[in-house]
Amino acid sequence: MTSNSETLRFSGHDTFHCKEQWILKGLQLIENQNDKDVFRKDESISLLGVGKNMVRSIQYWLRAFGLIDDNVNKTEIADLLFITDKLDPYLESEGSLWLLQYLICKCGYASIYKLIFADYFSDKATREFSEFQVFRFIDKELRDKEQKNVAEKTLVNDYKVFIRTYVAPIKNHKTVEDDFNVPLLSLNLISNTGRKNDYGQSVYCINKGDHNVPVEVFAYCLMTEFEDETAISFDDIRISIGAYLCLSDDKLDMILNELATSYKEFVFKDDAGVRQIQLKKITTTFKHDILKKYYELY
Repeated sequence: MTSNSETLRFSGHDTFHCKEQWILKGLQLIENQNDKDVFRKDESISLLGVGKNMVRSIQYWLRAFGLIDDNVNKTEIADLLFITDKLDPYLESEGSLWLLQYLICKCGYASIYKLIFADYFSDKATREFSEFQVFRFIDKELRDKEQKNVAEKTLVNDYKVFIRTYVAPIKNHKTVEDDFNVPLLSLNLISNTGRKNDYGQSVYCINKGDHNVPVEVFAYCLMTEFEDETAISFDDIRISIGAYLCLSDDKLDMILNELATSYKEFVFKDDAGVRQIQLKKITTTFKHDILKKYYELY
């Protein structure tokens, strides 16, 4: 579940889903201008080549993916992927998309992503959901956290942006072209079942299963999620990274075994019904190097 200290947020994108080219453009703007207020200035409109509302949206998505912090400073992963090391500035590798999927859930800035992928399904056997079910869950979360209600229009817009991030609309010339600009779409994490609920709303399904997440990318996520921890239970990984990346328990088990087989710094144990992975002599340098190794292999 979400922590009580975490403020839930359902606006800021100005109803624009993230476009792939926005990420690099936004980070380069920060790097070149060296001004934390750059997104508030009129010159950013011409520098980015988008409208004023889209400028705000670009800043929102950079924050949502954990590529900048609240003070508009670039983060570690932003420098690794896009700016300093430039491991994959144009998001050509699927491994980079898995990183972004992990980060948008991990950061929690765009609350609906973690809420749907992890929290909503924490106690459910089904993988299906609809707008009505999600809104009812959000309402409960807001009450539990003693936050004020969110306007229905705000929730509707946020939900639409969330769905558009993972599910392509009915095909036409415009949407086919746009599909190439929606980075997480190709991960196939959510499907439209083709059915409607009693309110006439589409029913969607989380595609939990045997996704091909690179072991080095998973390792980076593991060391980020459980920073400074030396022993992590299978269940803690399952309800966090496993949920964010829609991995089945069997696939998660396979990845952890592969990680332990490939790198001596990880030891996966399954003794007396207790499954955990142990981390040995983990450093920031090792964390960066294992991610760089994936891009060398790729």
